[in-house]
Amino acid sequence: MEERGNISIHTENIFPIIKKFLYSDHEIFLRELVSNAVDATQKIKRLSSIGEYKGELGDLKVVVKVDKDARTITISDRGIGMTAEEIKKYINQIAFSGAAEFVERYKEAGEQNQIIGQFGLGFYSAFMVADRVEIVTKSYKEDTVPAHWTCDGSTEFAIVDARKEERGTNVILNVASDSEEFLEKERIRTILNKYCKFLPVEVEFEGEVINNPNPIWTKQPSELTEEDYKKFYNELYPFSEAPLFWIHLNVDYPFNLTGILYFPKIKNDFELQRNKIQLYSRQVFITDEVKDVVPEFLMLLHGVIDSPDIPLNVSRSFLQADSSVKKINTYITKKVADKLTEIFKKDRATFENNWDDINVFVKYGMLSDEKFYEKAKDFVLLQNTEGKYYTLEEYKNLTQANQTDKNGQLTLLYTTDVDKQHAFVEAAHNRGYDVLKLDTLIDSHFIGMLEQKLEKTTLKRVDSDTIDKLIEKDELKESVLSDTEKEDLKKIYEQAINNQNMHVQVEPLSPDDAPVVITLPEFMRRMKDMSRTGGGGMMFMGNMPDTYNVAINANHSINQRILKAKDDNKERIARQAFDLALLSQNMLSGSALTAFVKRSVDLIDKE
Repeated sequence: MEERGNISIHTENIFPIIKKFLYSDHEIFLRELVSNAVDATQKIKRLSSIGEYKGELGDLKVVVKVDKDARTITISDRGIGMTAEEIKKYINQIAFSGAAEFVERYKEAGEQNQIIGQFGLGFYSAFMVADRVEIVTKSYKEDTVPAHWTCDGSTEFAIVDARKEERGTNVILNVASDSEEFLEKERIRTILNKYCKFLPVEVEFEGEVINNPNPIWTKQPSELTEEDYKKFYNELYPFSEAPLFWIHLNVDYPFNLTGILYFPKIKNDFELQRNKIQLYSRQVFITDEVKDVVPEFLMLLHGVIDSPDIPLNVSRSFLQADSSVKKINTYITKKVADKLTEIFKKDRATFENNWDDINVFVKYGMLSDEKFYEKAKDFVLLQNTEGKYYTLEEYKNLTQANQTDKNGQLTLLYTTDVDKQHAFVEAAHNRGYDVLKLDTLIDSHFIGMLEQKLEKTTLKRVDSDTIDKLIEKDELKESVLSDTEKEDLKKIYEQAINNQNMHVQVEPLSPDDAPVVITLPEFMRRMKDMSRTGGGGMMFMGNMPDTYNVAINANHSINQRILKAKDDNKERIARQAFDLALLSQNMLSGSALTAFVKRSVDLIDKE
């Protein structure tokens, strides 16, 4: 036996789902109803512009009113209105969007993207807060009778003739007992400020227009001044410090996208959490969670993105990832790179002044996006310990002659803390070497990327080895000590230090270098840095004990003195020299520091 038919969906079953679960946040009802009112207003303006409506437009404001005593919220417009038949078509047939039909009918007239609605479900969000909803409406069409529609949230409704003089629609919500918070005027004002702040039609509440219908992202950059951009930033984020600069987005192919992205001065984590990029669709606020639209490395930017082409879920509350989102993401990346290139070329001084605030964006972008790297490699800056800035090419030219080792490898030296590593920086400067400052959280990853990208180039932290080993030359350093004396000196230090994580080696350094140099090998230090910043596969390194190299300067007079000292004094002097090296690395504390101070006093007293 075979039987075919249609699955029956009963509205009495689906209506509670729409009413209670379609929208994750009940306050969305006001956004949807005000957006519908704006749609109706945009439609009458359109019909007037093409000559299909010849009457006076009059005041086109959308008005929101709260009557706490009557327990009602009313949203009124002077848009196209509806007839009783249109109510049956657009309201009683769930998910039949009047906006979609209007756009299709009048798309030849242009500017159809100004119509906001797309699913035809927004009206039913009213029932999340109301136990009865009324519509009183009069169509713009001549000789039509005003209509009054009423529904209590069930599948039953009533339509009767109404008395209404003016064209337009009033939606009246009789607020339910579990939603009384929405009868508080400040609650309504907060929702309007959140979702309706930039709607394209004036919205009035409590006698005051609460929105800016013509935000600057809807205008051409040529129409705007620097002051306009700063004023708008303050409108978005009151009390925030002025931004460094901004990027105006304006594209109509292969997708529609407008907006303004600001580069902020980063002061603290609170501001980063509070001032997020806001996503709009036809000037209706959607969300400030834009991780799919905006590349991750630009999530610290502030501003607005508006696109009718960003796919939203049916409640217009969340994004739906698809190919157009990826295209928008790629476009934003390109625009940011182009803007930074433009600023760098036109005003390098300003670019350098802003570098401390933008270098995290740039370095993160280079790490995460190959196309961004290709553009950014020409404007990313390296700062040395003297505060001078260089591009990658400029710095290569500066250091290549003096910092290329015997194998033809260019070695770039850097410090992560100028004060703590000052002795090593000074030793490098004494050799005529330049030292970079790479002291941000992202720099451990940035260093690894540079080594992958730059040909025959390595980076070494200035305290990761003795200066002669950091950049090995063909020069042969002679030791004033014999092999036997070097072995004796090594044993004295090993006994004085008594620490298996300190690997002692006697080396022929310059007499002007320190008597003892303690270094954490570059590989070990870099792995630990990456483990602290969440480097993949390196977490175990954070639990391993630090293993240091201890270079004993065979050509320093103190070490020659140790060999000549009495047996009971050799280790004491060696320990003092070792503790001095620890002190220079900020590695001496607790009882070891106390012992060092006492020993120092004793040695001075005996002199």
